[in-house]
Amino acid sequence: MLRLLLPPNLPAAALRDAIPVKIEFDPATPPPPALLPALAVLSRLCGGAPTPPPFVQLTRAQLRELVIAFAGHPVFAALAEPQKNLLWLGQRLRGVSEHLAPSTPLVPTPVAPAPREGPRSLSMRSPRIVARDEPLTPLCVDGSEHYLAIALPSREHPAYGSARELLSSSGFALDPTTRKWWLRDRHKVLNFLANHSEALRTTYHADFTPNFEKHTAGLAAASVTCEVTETAGEFSVSVGLAAGKSTEEQLRQALAAGRNYVEDGKKIYLLPPPALARLASAQAALAGGTGAAVAARRTLRVGKARIPELQELIESLAPDYQPPAGWRRRAEALRDLTRLQPAPVPASFTAILRPYQHIGVAWLWHLHQCELGGVLADEMGLGKTAQALAFLAALHDPLSMVDSLDRPASAKKAPDHRPSVVVCPASLVENWRREAARFAPSLRVFVHHGSNRLTEASVAANEQDLVITSYGTLARDQELFAGVDLAVLIADEAQHVKNRRSQNARALRSIHASSRILLTGTPVENSLEDLRALFEIVLPGYVEKAPTGLKPGERSWHDDRLRKQTAPYILRRTKALVATELPPKIEQVIYCAPTSTQTTLYTEWQRKSEQELDTLAGDGASEGSMRLATLTQLLRLRQICCDPRLVDVMVEASASSKLEAFRELLAEAIDDGHRLLVFSQFTSLLGLLRDELDNQGLTYCYLDGSTPQKQRQLEVDRYQNSPDIPVFLISLKAGGTGLNLTAADTVVHFDPWWNPAVEAQASDRAHRIGQTKVVTSYKLICTGTVEEKVMAMQETKRRLLADVFEASDAANSKLSLTDLRELLAPIST
Repeated sequence: MLRLLLPPNLPAAALRDAIPVKIEFDPATPPPPALLPALAVLSRLCGGAPTPPPFVQLTRAQLRELVIAFAGHPVFAALAEPQKNLLWLGQRLRGVSEHLAPSTPLVPTPVAPAPREGPRSLSMRSPRIVARDEPLTPLCVDGSEHYLAIALPSREHPAYGSARELLSSSGFALDPTTRKWWLRDRHKVLNFLANHSEALRTTYHADFTPNFEKHTAGLAAASVTCEVTETAGEFSVSVGLAAGKSTEEQLRQALAAGRNYVEDGKKIYLLPPPALARLASAQAALAGGTGAAVAARRTLRVGKARIPELQELIESLAPDYQPPAGWRRRAEALRDLTRLQPAPVPASFTAILRPYQHIGVAWLWHLHQCELGGVLADEMGLGKTAQALAFLAALHDPLSMVDSLDRPASAKKAPDHRPSVVVCPASLVENWRREAARFAPSLRVFVHHGSNRLTEASVAANEQDLVITSYGTLARDQELFAGVDLAVLIADEAQHVKNRRSQNARALRSIHASSRILLTGTPVENSLEDLRALFEIVLPGYVEKAPTGLKPGERSWHDDRLRKQTAPYILRRTKALVATELPPKIEQVIYCAPTSTQTTLYTEWQRKSEQELDTLAGDGASEGSMRLATLTQLLRLRQICCDPRLVDVMVEASASSKLEAFRELLAEAIDDGHRLLVFSQFTSLLGLLRDELDNQGLTYCYLDGSTPQKQRQLEVDRYQNSPDIPVFLISLKAGGTGLNLTAADTVVHFDPWWNPAVEAQASDRAHRIGQTKVVTSYKLICTGTVEEKVMAMQETKRRLLADVFEASDAANSKLSLTDLRELLAPIST
């Protein structure tokens, strides 16, 4: 913001009481409040100017006042080492303050010589007296396009040394008689002016004589220009130099010869290095690499995906240039989301979607109309699934004739009757089916998974709007899907395809779709290579692989370009960003289809339950015996829903669909910086979750009914005060009330409880006074099981469920056989 550079001859300058100080000041950077009094002193010493001049000459007393004002602040440096701060010794500036004492003589006092006989000796001249207000002489430039004569500034001037070095290294010769530095070769003069005229004006603050201004009136600087042309809906971008009427060949020859100027009649156009550097950078960005030499003009046909990236380049080179209207519409819509036209979503979505979700749907709609792809990377809990379904519903709705590109009616697209495909982890297939039925019931949906799979591509093309499948199934049926022309391909939890060599990534790349949309809360987990792998799927061919053997600077260039290229096609909103649109607590149900192992085990226990109840009833068992048997069987079924290992220890961990869904949720939550409370009524399940967290190397806190009261509070304090602990495992009964855990912002109910109020109380461990973040509560439900039955009965038969879940009430419960069979019976789908 501010640098005060002191001259190398400070002791001598202080002796003369005339100290030149160079001032580097950036008015665009607001100063810290602590510097305001000192800046006021500096302003007064500079004559009250609101912005300090580049140089000022101070007396010892004035510099001493300035040192005292800035005491302790790192603003002083030596001109020879401008980046190295001078050291403070209390209120004194080392190497400076000792020369500013008032007792130091102001100037050498001339002593009158004693009268002498004979002639005066030439060696006895009186010492030169320098007035304390003697101004600094600036660098002065005279000459024409044929010669230059430059007078250096006074030796006390801070720029004296660097100016002398510049002239000496540029071929100037000193004329001792005139004390001017001369350059008399026309070619060298023009090259020098091209290379250094800007520095002479802005860095050295040189004076230019009227003679120089008169004889160099025919000199001008070439400019970097750009142009966009559109032909049959395709765009070409040209970046080059403009130098009057000079031809491209003339410019090319000048650049090839190392000549930094070109002549056009009576005009001479200088080619300054900064302009050539901007041209080289722009052409490298246009070509996608740094290897090619700078050209007088380079033209390239560009794909639609590159429009936002290149629009920024155009604005930096030629802010006043207006590209064709079609180019501007495409660029502005992705760079300013407020310019997006709303997507024609069905009326059923209008009241459901929040404002930021409407923008997300409009963004997806625009990408599809441009036949582009993107990554919807909203933070977990912000409804990526709902936005994707709203987009798909709009795509198959008659109102989709609405066109955000304002094309003529003949060019607008009809509703897209081609199928779309959603690919997701197997644990989320059922959740997608449920959400589609809930949000977009008009869509014809087919779940291609397990044994219920399509055998012919034509079936999907003719009869379905949306096909939902898993990554594993898609990889197995890759050839089937590769033969279908899809409207949209959507990949959920896209972190599964960041390994470009994986079968999942290969399968996605083989799919033909007009638009490819990835949903992930963590587009970059480990490195920018993650991003590159995702965009090989989203926009094939758009992002080029960085060449091998790059130097660090070259690698940085390619990384920066990757960020700029991908930025328009990644839409990420955090909860903090859209907090005003969110409720304090978001509740979401994740439906998990049971694995084949779970289904087999569940069906077996269900059959056993029915047989046992039939046997008990046939033997005339008491209602109490029947109730106890029912509670036992229901307990086993609920445990199978959570993890089959709770019933059969020989089962593999992969048999739990809930555990797989929890892994997905946990990974995304931790990557987004969230902290979780995980509740379950089964301590045996919490034990399995502890094993899972241990295997992942994650630290966690734990609390159940056996935790002593003292240890209980220690665990709470440890979690609250340790941001590096992402998970707290809690038994619902032991930790559902009485705890303050506002360090968490995500709650997971691994298994449902009969009373929603108890679940709400558990969630409120995080959502309570002192919480500053939006809390998201997830409930994992195993579909087609007793858990889903519990969800449906939570309100209508809460008392019945109390009897079933509360073992303490078993003896007094009033369960009929009909009620039992209603709860145990399979759910028809």
